[in-house]
Amino acid sequence: MVKLRLKRCGRKQPIYRIVAIDVRSRREGRDLRKVGFYDPITNQTYLNLPAILDFLKKNSTNKNSS
Repeated sequence: MVKLRLKRCGRKQPIYRIVAIDVRSRREGRDLRKVGFYDPITNQTYLNLPAILDFLKKNSTNKNSS
C-alpha cells in the first residue's frame, strides 16, 4: 500500500517534499515518486495534481499528522 507523506529536506530551514512512499518504509526512506513540496517559512506549496490523483486512484491513503 502507498501513502502520501511529507519528507523533510534541509537542516536549518525546513522544507518538505510531498512523496508517495510504501507503508513499510520510514519517513526518510526511499520514495516511489515526488509529487510536490511545501515550504512552511514562505507558506509556498507546489502540487503535481495529476500524479497525486493517479496515486489516490490506486488505493493510496494520505498520512494526516496531528
